[in-house]
Amino acid sequence: MFPIQDSAPRRGVPLATYFLIAVNVAIFLVEVSLPKELLQQIVFYLGVVPARYTGGLNDVGPGLKYLALFTSLFLHGSWIHLFGNMWTLWIFGDNVEDRMGSLRFLAFYILCGLAASFTHIYFHPTSTVPTIGASGAISGVLGAYYALFPLARVIVMIPVFIFPFFFELPAVFYLAWWFFLQVFSGTLSIVHGEIVGGVAWWAHAGGFVAGLLLHRFFCKRGFRKYFFDEYRPWGVLALYQNKTNR
Repeated sequence: MFPIQDSAPRRGVPLATYFLIAVNVAIFLVEVSLPKELLQQIVFYLGVVPARYTGGLNDVGPGLKYLALFTSLFLHGSWIHLFGNMWTLWIFGDNVEDRMGSLRFLAFYILCGLAASFTHIYFHPTSTVPTIGASGAISGVLGAYYALFPLARVIVMIPVFIFPFFFELPAVFYLAWWFFLQVFSGTLSIVHGEIVGGVAWWAHAGGFVAGLLLHRFFCKRGFRKYFFDEYRPWGVLALYQNKTNR
């Protein structure tokens, strides 16, 4: 299922979301302009290689090793990789940023990206394959969206052969299914002892859980003006009871 649009309206201009998309696109344009050999070296040294953090590989100093935790969040391996991440951030990031504010959203995004990287390192401690991409950080945004906008509707597209089919799902169902796929695929990667399909599934799962748990510490205090899509199911029940009791 590929998300096309969500129903949750935004209140302001999502400056941090725009900034992150612009930076990721600009860096990728630089990547594609580089010679292949140089780009491979950049990815290897500025991507997250789990074995570097578990003692299995000592080819760089501590400065570069920990810098890679941040630089890896802004590198992408292909146009499809970039587009998928930025499209997801475009759809879900603006609403989460609305509830946090731009600076808090940026801090939250980076923190979820770090949590995703450490989760990947934990599950693949001996891997020497560099991991890059904003997927882990964006997974944290999805975790926050899951908690903040469960009743929002997400229009998804499912390709069947060459025919696209479109339908709506509550965000809580769509994101729960998405998370299940990450855990399921991550479990397969442990069974097979390798990263299945070249995707860091556990990084996605770790980022999502981090966003789900940490979002409340970044949201604005005293926020009360909710749209219907922002209520939790039990909140809708309370709202209905209040109206019927008047």
